[in-house]
Amino acid sequence: MFVSHSPIWIIAFLIALALVFDFINGFHDSANSIATVVSTGVLKPGTAVIFAAGFNLLAIVIFPLSVAATIGKGIVVPGVVDSQIVFGALTGAILWNLLTWYYGLPSSSSHALIGGMVGSTIVKVGASGLVGSGILKAVSFIFISPILGFFLGSGMMLLVAWTFRRSTPSRIDKWFRNLQLFSAGAYSLGHGGNDAQKTIGIIWMLLIANGYASQDAAMPPYWIVFICYIAIALGTLFGGWKIVKTMGQKITKLKPVGGFCAEAGGAMTLFLASYLGIPVSTTHTITGAIVGVGSTRRASSVHWGVAGNIIWAWIFTIPASAFIAGVMYWVCDLLVNL
Repeated sequence: MFVSHSPIWIIAFLIALALVFDFINGFHDSANSIATVVSTGVLKPGTAVIFAAGFNLLAIVIFPLSVAATIGKGIVVPGVVDSQIVFGALTGAILWNLLTWYYGLPSSSSHALIGGMVGSTIVKVGASGLVGSGILKAVSFIFISPILGFFLGSGMMLLVAWTFRRSTPSRIDKWFRNLQLFSAGAYSLGHGGNDAQKTIGIIWMLLIANGYASQDAAMPPYWIVFICYIAIALGTLFGGWKIVKTMGQKITKLKPVGGFCAEAGGAMTLFLASYLGIPVSTTHTITGAIVGVGSTRRASSVHWGVAGNIIWAWIFTIPASAFIAGVMYWVCDLLVNL
């Protein structure tokens, strides 16, 4: 069934499965784009998801396909990849995403996919099938992206507080209700630009492995790019309301000025990572920025117990999705050899 140079129907099935992952990614991570703008009351939830989905789609014309290249060629040694590895990676990531969505935990779709790729590859050939530098780059940003988000979010908050120190609270609130539309749009751009490319990368990897695309090609076929951006935008439209509540209300209470600073700090982090070709977690990034904004008031403004639960979900994402993917690869291999 799942072997190199698989029949075209197997390729079509796996592309469809990748688009399901992309849709769930948008569904799962829509909270990252809209949580602050909803919790501050600037936009109603229905309007916010349409707004975010539109900017997810707009990212197609703004960002280079650097992240797609990292996923497609920089995590697993190209010669090792087959359809079974892709199947295991996608099912591991999808099942972990659904589990964490059910419990309202904002885990990382990015690291779930990377964990799935790692788990299925190790079951097939061991660690020799992995590209160490690519994995190190992705894993290091588990720590770097929330820290960068924290400092940019808190730095923006301190800068705004100093700049508007003589303004009345009602005036500040009015200004930042409008400005938050720009910051939310920028964050949704970053979300689309980084996350849609992960699915582009795994489909590209699948096509290369089966001889439908060249290993030397500078970018994947454009139809892949288009359908992946459409899928993540549609996922965002359906939203993940349990995670919106966690991100927008449970970590710390936000006002429009805080929402603007968190989104602006998160967006800057995502833009930088996308241009460097680093598949980062939008969840990690915005969580760090929200915590940074909350901590500028006082440490007790942050609900550290909630933040701690989120961090545990981050820690378990790669090994849990790798384990699930490894099991799915093994089951698939048994079916092949029946």
